Amino acid sequence: MADPFNMENLSNSVPVTNPQDHGWGDKVPYDYDSYAKTSKELAEENEARANNGDEAAIHYAGAVGGVRVGEWHNNAAVYEWDDEYGDVGPEFPELERQLFGSEFHVKSGIDFQKLSTIKVVQEGEIRISPIFSFKDAGLHPVMLRNVELAGYEIPTPIQQYCLPAVFKGYDVVACAQTGSGKTAAFLIPTLSKLMGKAKKLCAPRPNPAKFQQGVTDPVRAEPLICIVVPSRELATQIFDEARRFCYRSMLRPCVVYGGGPIREQINQLQKGCDVLIGTPGRLVDFINRPHILTLKRLKYMIIDEADEIVGANWEDQMKTIMGGGDQEEGNINYLMFSATFPKQARQLAKEHLAMNHLRIRVGRAGSTHVNIKQEIIHVDPALKRTALQQYLLSMPPARTIIFVNSRRSADELDDFLFNSAFPCTSIHSDRTQREREDSIRAFRTGKTPILIATGVSARGLDIHNVMAVINFDLPSSNYGGIEEYCHRIGRTGRIGNTGVAMSFFTPRDEDLAPSLVKFLLETHHPIPDFLAHHIPEGFDASGEGNADLLDFGDDSDVEEEKNPDQNEASDNTFSQGAGADLWNADSSGDHQSKPTEEYKIEKENLW
Repeated sequence: MADPFNMENLSNSVPVTNPQDHGWGDKVPYDYDSYAKTSKELAEENEARANNGDEAAIHYAGAVGGVRVGEWHNNAAVYEWDDEYGDVGPEFPELERQLFGSEFHVKSGIDFQKLSTIKVVQEGEIRISPIFSFKDAGLHPVMLRNVELAGYEIPTPIQQYCLPAVFKGYDVVACAQTGSGKTAAFLIPTLSKLMGKAKKLCAPRPNPAKFQQGVTDPVRAEPLICIVVPSRELATQIFDEARRFCYRSMLRPCVVYGGGPIREQINQLQKGCDVLIGTPGRLVDFINRPHILTLKRLKYMIIDEADEIVGANWEDQMKTIMGGGDQEEGNINYLMFSATFPKQARQLAKEHLAMNHLRIRVGRAGSTHVNIKQEIIHVDPALKRTALQQYLLSMPPARTIIFVNSRRSADELDDFLFNSAFPCTSIHSDRTQREREDSIRAFRTGKTPILIATGVSARGLDIHNVMAVINFDLPSSNYGGIEEYCHRIGRTGRIGNTGVAMSFFTPRDEDLAPSLVKFLLETHHPIPDFLAHHIPEGFDASGEGNADLLDFGDDSDVEEEKNPDQNEASDNTFSQGAGADLWNADSSGDHQSKPTEEYKIEKENLW
């Protein structure tokens, strides 16, 4: 791979052009004054802007779902159902603009067809015929309209299989590449299936037209859907998607997460909650307050980014969420989604999912798709900041996420770029929740188009027009390795859009090199000279070769499990053909169904 930015000749004295001369906007100081204002004052300011026909304010509101600087995301506007509406609620143009009317919502890109060619593998006893059109999926009319408003035209591969699986009532374990539409794959079918029965299933709630906080008697939250996610940012993002898909329906979404004011989250729950999105810690907090939250009506338990959840020391919390509370056994469908599935996630699935659950893999577990152009540049560690400046000034100004490996590095790089006149912001776990939410909004709207983040804080972020991802620090093998790399670069090139992932490689990244080379070869990227000695036999530096022959070995999430009691088939879930192949056992059981002719099924180990 060529050195397009002449990194070898960099020095700390290289003159840097003014970023504004290159097209970057002005740097934006942080607005701390907004935190001195009350929620009432902020709401009055927003209403005044809207009443004055402030187009910029309306456009901004559409970008961030009506939530402005200084406001908590859990208070974002949702469609409030009135008992007098009948079966379908009326349209509210202002709320519709906030939910759907912004160019900042991610829609399928021009290279969607590349995404649609990815191999889909089904395993286990169950076989599902995919759907190829939302109009043919049997969606509730309200959901079909919301899908159209959201800009979804053709189901992605994961959606083609998950929608019919949920409609048929199966538990699902889905392993799909980042940016493949997993969120819609579980929200669309679960919400659509409940819409037609909402009046029968939903818990009693106060009429929002007459509700007054502190005056009207609050209700206990009794959600029908619970979605567990590993990060606060992902929780608010899925909440936004749920707000869109619940539009004009009786289903009311809420979000709970740590760092936010618990009193305000309780206020939202006490207005009624049918779809609950939350992080494990805050969910357990509310589960332990049965006068506020009960899971007795629960119909769907959804685990998103399962690999991150099980790897973050949340074992006790997940036991409480999955098996605690007062949910009724046998009445819950479990759906698990992730880009990778390590041993702990497989164990979680084994303990809770039905034996005849559907297992789907879209592409190789832990892989990415060809819409992301990956570039690896060798850089002297002492010159990484200068290299970053040069790269930012060589590319067209666009939304860019820069990944670092520590909170300290995020702060230092944020200061460096800000003092170099770049419009940037940063997020990590040491920032207050309000700062994190405001930083994401500023990045989402393009106010500060450069976001510096640690890997965990940006997990699952789905932001429109992220054209570039820069790994200022590559993840080491001890801290996520190639799987973390996969998650990071997946912030660009989402749902058929294209993007660039640039990584700075230094001598300390040598432990990642073998996995990185295989990852590049899998998507037919050329290998730079300094990594050529890691190219496996049968491939060359051009990236050409049969990717199916690549042996990812320990770099993949396949882990061999040995069962000491294989002869006791009656007590052994591994030994049945219906479930064995998930755990890398023989999948040739007597109950294996014959594949249908509508799609190709390949028999191979899923994880």
